[in-house]
Amino acid sequence: MPRRVLTGRVVSDKMDKTVTVLVERRIMHPVYKKFIKRSKRFLAHDEGNACRIDDVVSIEEAPPMSRRKRWVVVPGSAGGASAGSADASAPAVVAEDAQP
Repeated sequence: MPRRVLTGRVVSDKMDKTVTVLVERRIMHPVYKKFIKRSKRFLAHDEGNACRIDDVVSIEEAPPMSRRKRWVVVPGSAGGASAGSADASAPAVVAEDAQP
């Protein structure tokens, strides 16, 4: 059976090798037919402490590691590591012909 994969935003990285990921989903209200945001927090294992607050990461189901920690951050999905390298590789715009 395939493992579930969810995508969410890191809201806490204060623990060692653990991050709190907020996963938001949209559901339709049964009577009013309007979309409502529902959110849930998951504790996920982050082996290298690579994730930072506001990173968008994918988490995958795993065997229980503690009482509440049953998810693992998917390697390569940490927004901080990939976004930082993408910004660094972008060419810098330099205006050489600018005259005051």
